[in-house]
Amino acid sequence: MTTASTTLDEGARYRIDRPTFKVIMRDLRIPSNDLGAGDAIPDVDLPTTEGGRFTTDSIAADGRPILLVFGSLTCPVTESAGRGLLDLHRRYGDVIRFVVVNVREAHPGADIPQPRVIGEKMHNARNLKGHHGFAFEVAVDDIHGSVHRAFGARPSSAYIIDPSGIIVFRAHWSNILEPIEEALRAVIAGRAPSRAKVGQTARALIRMAAYSDVALGAAGRGALRDFWRAAPPAAALIAVSSLFRFLPSERRAAPTVTATLAIGITAATGMWLLLMPLHAVPRRVLQLVALRMSRC
Repeated sequence: MTTASTTLDEGARYRIDRPTFKVIMRDLRIPSNDLGAGDAIPDVDLPTTEGGRFTTDSIAADGRPILLVFGSLTCPVTESAGRGLLDLHRRYGDVIRFVVVNVREAHPGADIPQPRVIGEKMHNARNLKGHHGFAFEVAVDDIHGSVHRAFGARPSSAYIIDPSGIIVFRAHWSNILEPIEEALRAVIAGRAPSRAKVGQTARALIRMAAYSDVALGAAGRGALRDFWRAAPPAAALIAVSSLFRFLPSERRAAPTVTATLAIGITAATGMWLLLMPLHAVPRRVLQLVALRMSRC
């Protein structure tokens, strides 16, 4: 098979119509051979929403380190990172170049399907920039996801890259903003980040859940259904988080964790009582159940 046909086949597999269990599981881990601290980035030449280019040569010419973030309009992780990225840009944008690369839609739906041509992808990128109010570059990967796949094709990772094109820091999830800021401050001070890579998947998913209604709602019919089919535990977390819609998104994490634990403990206790033989149930438990029933 030729290189060209291989690229076409990989690009077709990359442009998912809906996430699958396999895709979700792949998103949750970073293989040891993926790009990370100490690696040079691949050649980049991408258009931006404002008519410019984000290129490898422009990195050196600009002279500033880069915070490079991958994301999409239907990605709940990107949605939950947006406000924090704006805040980081306000504080460090004069000494750090911020670039978001619009990639494949993480959770396409009826209103935002997976782009099939570059014009559709550019349209989504402009909407992404406008939705978040990003005052920095939003570049658009090609329809095959060439740059995204070179970095690992996770839905929304973040990288800090020095002016010579070497990665100095990698965050598996772009919404884990505290370690990203810590790494930015180290780079600005001329030091290597104390941590070259950060995962914190559980924390990222909890934060993501509070913003999923926005991203999946924008995607339209089918997006939430496909999430349930591909990743029921994550979808259940989203459902629990939705109980706290009366709170601002950034304040939903703690009650979501508490409620999820309470539901889990209650369910586990119920299963234990159902499955345990009656004679094995502690006498005190039976007495409490009998007392409760007598009061009904």
